[in-house]
Amino acid sequence: MKTIAVLTSGGDAPGMNAAVRAVVRTGLSKGMKVMGVMRGYTGLINGDIFQMERSNVADIIQRGGTVLRTSRCEEFKTLEVQKQAASILRAFHIDGLVVIGGDGSFRGAMALEKLGVKTIGIPGTIDNDLPYTDYTIGFDTALNTVLEAINKIRDTATSHERVSIIEVMGRHCGDLALHAGIAGGAESILVPEVGYNTDDICRSILEGKRRGKLHDLIVIAEGAGGTADLVKTIHEVTGVETRATILGYTQRGGSPTCRDNMLACRMGFRAVELLAEGKSRRVVGIRRNEIVDLDTEEAMAMERVFDKELYRIAETLA
Repeated sequence: MKTIAVLTSGGDAPGMNAAVRAVVRTGLSKGMKVMGVMRGYTGLINGDIFQMERSNVADIIQRGGTVLRTSRCEEFKTLEVQKQAASILRAFHIDGLVVIGGDGSFRGAMALEKLGVKTIGIPGTIDNDLPYTDYTIGFDTALNTVLEAINKIRDTATSHERVSIIEVMGRHCGDLALHAGIAGGAESILVPEVGYNTDDICRSILEGKRRGKLHDLIVIAEGAGGTADLVKTIHEVTGVETRATILGYTQRGGSPTCRDNMLACRMGFRAVELLAEGKSRRVVGIRRNEIVDLDTEEAMAMERVFDKELYRIAETLA
């Protein structure tokens, strides 16, 4: 393993830069040449590849986003483009590729493996939606961003005695809504894994109002759907002013937390170790605070299990 490359793909996540830094500096410490691929798989098929030194990753650990940039490359799903990418990697004499991203990025890595490219995956996504690992890089930072927003919105919701609905990211995974909702003291937490009844929500709001409650806070994952309809229904049924705040891409930005940076450093280090050991077709993760690695295909085939106990705790505390 003389030359390795690293790319970031899909949605950006705080901590990606720390992972890139760990891959580069670990590779260099082992006498490898390390190449950076700009703009994910799009940059790969365009040959946008350059050699990286220690100086290329200096002072990036505290920065959000990714210095390698990122993109979503739909054309990479075709075999012809995948073969082109594999040929480009061979042209640059790259022996192994570290892919930092989510499930779509890992499926791209699996495709390259079938064409003879050695790959290691590092989970970088704020959604925390990869079933094989307890946490993904970026999740903790996004949680803290959401929690800060909840605390600020609660202040104005109390002042105006209104219902505030906060929509967070999570198309298929409600972890952001669930964790932030519990930590932020939300009255209702709506996630795609569990259905909800608007009558129950409205009744809870009216009961709280009779007790003298000044506001209600509802956290909803985007995948749970119907935020605009929920605002309308609550206002019509309860008569309470109801406003929605969609946090959007603010959840992806900002300096990573200590937890995300530590996770990224540990995973980046392990990814290069695996390549140095001659291993590939692996994804790195964390379980019970131990860094682990699994076969990529097996990891992607795992069924994600929703934390029903945590959801039960959320219902009780609300």
